Amino acid sequence: MVLATGVAGAVLVPAAGRGPQATGATATPETSLPPSAVTPGPGVPTPDLPGALPPLGQPTADPIGGAPGEVLTDWATQVGQRVVISEVAMRAYGYAELVLARTTPGCQLTWTTLAAIGLVESNHGRANGATLQSDGLASPHIIGLPLDGKGDRQLIADTDDGAMDGDPVYDRAVGPMQFIPTTWDENGADADNDGVKNPHDIDDAALAAGNYLCKGGRNLSTAQDWWNAILSYNDVRPYAQAVFEAANRYGTESRT
Repeated sequence: MVLATGVAGAVLVPAAGRGPQATGATATPETSLPPSAVTPGPGVPTPDLPGALPPLGQPTADPIGGAPGEVLTDWATQVGQRVVISEVAMRAYGYAELVLARTTPGCQLTWTTLAAIGLVESNHGRANGATLQSDGLASPHIIGLPLDGKGDRQLIADTDDGAMDGDPVYDRAVGPMQFIPTTWDENGADADNDGVKNPHDIDDAALAAGNYLCKGGRNLSTAQDWWNAILSYNDVRPYAQAVFEAANRYGTESRT
């Protein structure tokens, strides 16, 4: 949700650029951007879950192995080794794809897109010296610079009395997928069924990012909707380009 500086694959500090977009954009991709959608990676397996996946934000009484995403551990480990993404982060991206395939099937969101955003936003939960814990939490929390209008950052006055970002004056983007408070309030999810929607948890944040990208009836298997979705996340051409390159690379490397 912040402007990417540098090239795809670099460790990008979340607060390095312009602030996140709080509302969906309808920007049309620049003509210099590649015209096609990204190369999909190997499909996420569809394990035999007992019954339907739980509704977003609603914990289950008996989650599988503590969190539904844990059924993807083997897949996440194998594919993660190919694309150099931790098993914890891969599991979050893959589970988000599974959930959206059931809740919003027309969106056709794939894990490669979420992984690319996760790379550009926080290097998969490792920006600013953070480490992604086994439970999905980034420690210490990843907090962006204040959106105070300085430099190339947006001006977004505080909207939550600092409850989410610790800043009672300006909003800040937080967590592995870099949400600002208002956007999290609209799209937040409880993917690991612990009863809490936590933007600092990559499981919750990845599913929330999927919720956001799939808004408005988008079909992310088409080039126009894919680009519009990414530009709605951050309406900056270098950002969208970096996400495209990373997603395309993940799709290619995961099949090798």
